[in-house]
Amino acid sequence: MVTAHPESDVAGRPVLRTPYQRSVASYWNNEKDPVNLRLGDVDGLYHHHYGIGDYDAAVLDGPPETRDDAIIAEMHRLETAQANVLLDHLGDIGPEDRLLDAGCGRGGSSIMANQRFGCQVDGVSISEEQIEFANEQARRRGVSDRVRYHLRNMLDTGFETGAFTGAWNNESTMYVDLHQLFAEHARQLAPGGRYVTITGCYNDLTGGRSRAVSQIDQHYICNIHARSEYFKALAANALVPINVVDLTAATIPYWELRAKSSVATGIEDPFLTAYREGSFHYLLIAADRV
Repeated sequence: MVTAHPESDVAGRPVLRTPYQRSVASYWNNEKDPVNLRLGDVDGLYHHHYGIGDYDAAVLDGPPETRDDAIIAEMHRLETAQANVLLDHLGDIGPEDRLLDAGCGRGGSSIMANQRFGCQVDGVSISEEQIEFANEQARRRGVSDRVRYHLRNMLDTGFETGAFTGAWNNESTMYVDLHQLFAEHARQLAPGGRYVTITGCYNDLTGGRSRAVSQIDQHYICNIHARSEYFKALAANALVPINVVDLTAATIPYWELRAKSSVATGIEDPFLTAYREGSFHYLLIAADRV
């Protein structure tokens, strides 16, 4: 169990700057949830996000001795499909480019980006445990010279201005102020660079967070933003949306399957309720740095 946190990053700036950030880092430093680890064990790609697409219902009908493993593998296929959709929206990336995975978790999406594009990828997280785990995965795969994970605050990474062709957040924007986050992304992206996020956001038309959305906030100690806040913060920081894709219907099957799995955590019902009642949306937003 990791309980102590380093005081500063490599540039001497504090990594954890508020009590809230310290609580989030502590949560992820000590997190060992099978819903993340068992799925990653399938092929060594460890994600911290959800899935999209229809699942193969045959996995529910297998013999008892293999049924659970089949469900786990199918859930992992859906979460890897989600990461691939995000990477699809980064645009034309070549081996000479550099990408940023902000809020990288245990690093699965960064590995996938390097496999696809051959480029350098930097991941950042405020969780010491996640960074150590992710760097070990890169070493095991022999890509640690191209995929590196850093203990840094994604609101102030210390990377050079204009250093990145592309950057993304995959379900990590709900832990930070959007205006601060997008200002940092705009600084780091070269002109014409692409930013992509996949995120859950609450529906402004419902008049605030529904009970189900509030349950999700409480479970993950996060602060889910309104849908409109994303577009306000993007516009204020020279990031112009080029694609907006509503993935809400596409993610519901993942949650239905997860609710039937051995790694269900109890948060499945609030997610399904929020999506089905329309108080919560699962969006992909791709925006260009102008």
